[in-house]
Amino acid sequence: MNISIVTVGKLKEKYLKQGIEEYLKRLSAYARVEVIEVADEKAPEELSDTEMQQVKQKEGERILAKISQDTYVIALAIQGKLQSSEELADSIDKLATYGKSKIAFIIGGSLGLSDEVMKRSNEKLSFSKMTFPHQLMRLILVEQIYRAFRINRGEPYHK
Repeated sequence: MNISIVTVGKLKEKYLKQGIEEYLKRLSAYARVEVIEVADEKAPEELSDTEMQQVKQKEGERILAKISQDTYVIALAIQGKLQSSEELADSIDKLATYGKSKIAFIIGGSLGLSDEVMKRSNEKLSFSKMTFPHQLMRLILVEQIYRAFRINRGEPYHK
């Protein structure tokens, strides 16, 4: 299975980079996982609704350019479906069973995802009704993907 995590912006925090690298190393036994960073759009702190849409649109174009037509796309969004770790594991297992060997998880920038990215997504996944920094979300996501593979293989994991 080939899993891409397409995310907006560069990761600067060393402790997050180290955590993500550790889980990517562990995941290499189960799947090919790559993190693809696209540039975030520089914008002032105060934006009009129109300017916010323009920023999301530009970031969305960069995201969509990294996704092939045969990729199953899961957008991380607060309004997405909440799943337990076991449900996520089951979803990943079913995708593999039905020939979806390319999966992309999408993490938007600080303003969220464009309408075009949301339309391209096959499903929307929420980790919580809370808002998390998108940099931290990367670490949470790779840990949950790792946990999903452990669950699917019947290997022990922390409950």
